[in-house]
Amino acid sequence: MNYRQNILETIGNTPLVKINRVAADIPALVLAKVETFNPGHSIKDRMAVKMIEDAEARGDLRAGGTIIECTSGNTGMGLALVGCVRGYRCIFTTTDKQSKEKVDMLKALGAEVIVCPTNVGPEDPRSYYSVARRLSQEIPNSFWCNQYDNLSNRQAHYESTGPEIWEQTDGKVTHIVVGVGTGGTVSGVAKYLKERNPGIRIWGADTYGSVFKKFHETGVFDPKEIYPYITEGIGEDILPANVDFSLIDKFEKVSDKDAALWTRRLAREEGLLLGYSAGSAMGALWQLRGELKKDDVVVIIFHDHGSRYVGKIFNDDWMRERGFLEVELKLRDLIARKKDRRFIAVQADESVRQAFNLMKSNDISQLPVQDDEKVVGSITETQVLHFLLENPMQNSEKTVRDVMGKPFPIVKDDLPITQLNRYISKEIPAVIATDRSGALHIVTQYDLIQSL
Repeated sequence: MNYRQNILETIGNTPLVKINRVAADIPALVLAKVETFNPGHSIKDRMAVKMIEDAEARGDLRAGGTIIECTSGNTGMGLALVGCVRGYRCIFTTTDKQSKEKVDMLKALGAEVIVCPTNVGPEDPRSYYSVARRLSQEIPNSFWCNQYDNLSNRQAHYESTGPEIWEQTDGKVTHIVVGVGTGGTVSGVAKYLKERNPGIRIWGADTYGSVFKKFHETGVFDPKEIYPYITEGIGEDILPANVDFSLIDKFEKVSDKDAALWTRRLAREEGLLLGYSAGSAMGALWQLRGELKKDDVVVIIFHDHGSRYVGKIFNDDWMRERGFLEVELKLRDLIARKKDRRFIAVQADESVRQAFNLMKSNDISQLPVQDDEKVVGSITETQVLHFLLENPMQNSEKTVRDVMGKPFPIVKDDLPITQLNRYISKEIPAVIATDRSGALHIVTQYDLIQSL
């Protein structure tokens, strides 16, 4: 029978997948190392097992002990799997910018999670680094993995990820593109591949608000480079020991917005539901595409799964709130925001006084006019008032049909609101929108002003 002894034995040997539509304008073969095939759905499974195995070998962690780590979620997931299989208690510290899904998944595997503030320095006692360090000092038989400075991290990728890429490309890989956070992946992979071929170029994806790019180019650690950012899993306000800057040929910064948009494109155009850092890596590759040739073979490493981000980058409201999603509003969006969506109309044979009372009771300034259910005209508050003032003795006899104007234009509810200026004017204060079911909705100048 063909089976594994436990879930940890399924880690590694992830596939290379060609990127097609998203890379159509990149003059090279682009292959994705899709690390979501690991059981914890991220590349961090590899180094999580390695860190614990090395800790056990050194005697730093003994049976019944506690694994402690500061994590953005993915390393915690890998460590939680180890804890489940080997019987360790897990306590993880994370930051308040991480997605709720990440925290919930860690808890699902039995881990205890402590959420710490993002916008504090690493030495602040409230930071997720400091809290993890303190817990490791207070809890007997505990081991703080410290993925940033624990060199088992990059060794894991030297022993597994790097060799896999070399074998899968038959040694033809020319470029590696990968997001840089703790530095374990980029440094371990780079060390292995450059030993095989020193000409392989290593490009690290960085984010605005991180110190990596400037430090790599100038050797200066500039605190002015540090400010809050939204991208998860890459960039740092410290220099982890795992980052071997001598092995990295170039850093490329990608904005929070661009990273999010690239991640969404990978999902919709390639069927790859990936995490935020995948968009950063893809964005970096796109920005550097001018340096590539037709015969180049680029391997881009996609760290984690998009399930961690369904409440963020895959949520249209979250994207719009941050100005990342420039979606053209349509009439149906405007209608959905209205408190009162009733289609209020007056019958053509009703009196003008009845029309006036209907407007007054519903606080509206215009009405479609119907003959049974067919729209045959329109009437506005101004028309009614003029008529009542000019004909005070006759208003009980006149019907709406006698004073109504042309019907309001009828449009589909998928019309972009930017095109309403083709219909609404000083003379035409409203349109009638029809939805897929055939129901009617009135949209007025006031509704448009309110939406904007």
